[in-house]
Amino acid sequence: MKELELKYGCNPNQKPSRIFMEGEGELPVQVLNGKPGYINFLDAFNGWQLVKELKKATGLPAATSFKHVSPAGAAVGLTMTDVEKRIYWVDDLDIEFTPLANAYSRARGADRMSSFGDFISLSDVCDVPTAKIIRREVSDGVIAPGYEPEALEILKAKKKGNYAIIQIDPDYEPEKIERKQVYGITFEQGRNELVIDEHFFDNVVTENKEIPESAKIDLTIAMITLKYTQSNSVCYAKGGQAIGIGAGQQSRIHCTRLAGSKADNWWLRQSPQVLNLPFLDTIKRADRDNAIDLYIGEDYMDVLADGEWEHIFKEKPAVFTREEKRAWLDKNTGVSLGSDAFFPFGDNIERAFKSGVTYVAEPGGSIRDDHVIETCNKHNMAMAFTGIRLFHH
Repeated sequence: MKELELKYGCNPNQKPSRIFMEGEGELPVQVLNGKPGYINFLDAFNGWQLVKELKKATGLPAATSFKHVSPAGAAVGLTMTDVEKRIYWVDDLDIEFTPLANAYSRARGADRMSSFGDFISLSDVCDVPTAKIIRREVSDGVIAPGYEPEALEILKAKKKGNYAIIQIDPDYEPEKIERKQVYGITFEQGRNELVIDEHFFDNVVTENKEIPESAKIDLTIAMITLKYTQSNSVCYAKGGQAIGIGAGQQSRIHCTRLAGSKADNWWLRQSPQVLNLPFLDTIKRADRDNAIDLYIGEDYMDVLADGEWEHIFKEKPAVFTREEKRAWLDKNTGVSLGSDAFFPFGDNIERAFKSGVTYVAEPGGSIRDDHVIETCNKHNMAMAFTGIRLFHH
């Protein structure tokens, strides 16, 4: 098959719409179920590249959760802790948590509000445990190199039989030159085939030179994630997964703040105050996510004052004070931070420090590099200059 007609483009008024191969060759994908759309395929193809590279770089199964052509989460298949299973709402599942199931639980769970209605990419053949996790999440579709027969049947039952399931040829290699049109004008460039491996972080420019292997894995996850995130972008990572992604901001510090706030929320979800929230049994997972976001936010006093808690909790929860939150956040350490371009000011490092960052990777090349390095030294951070920008548009 050389082309696939789509219902419409980015919006319903943008017709006709299709994906197709120019010249020789067939499309490297098969639609096994549903009718994926234009944006679905953009998410699928960007996400597939991300997980394929993560698998190659780490040797571990990888998964990503995409929304609007940027990842909401990305992870490799490291074993989850019991607390992580609780905050990702998978602790009640009676399944074997395979490496792929761990990877998707992490990718989906880090920023559950952003992942709501995601498009999933999996580096490996989708197994039954992973399919069972996907089955109960709100999601538009999935792309993988294959599906176990039972897993495929589980996924086909989603969305009343309309769940989009795409199988991609794992051996497909695109042309070295890529093109796109904007306003009737064709843009052409060489594909970004930069390899991010263990040597990507060799140039450590700070007084602290120690970047352990676990942090190198996290920095690898951060940088590969940024390679497929709309720029400007910054990514915080810890424990084999992205925990905060700031995408598409015009200002670098706004990226760092946005991603940092998401990383903070990920850590605050693990606090006793949040883990012990007395939810009503009837409250669904998505509504719990929304309630937790309010609970750890600055406006929760207003929610309590309005009496809304009665519709969510069995009893009125104690306020999670600013001082209590800060004390809990101070326990988060060893976080890695990647940036797709250089940090122009030390304020980014100061903000990152508040979210437990110890390891940093960025291209370098700012006229204020010395100030950024000095700020890292002040906080005993180890920072590597990669020398390579990773803009993605």
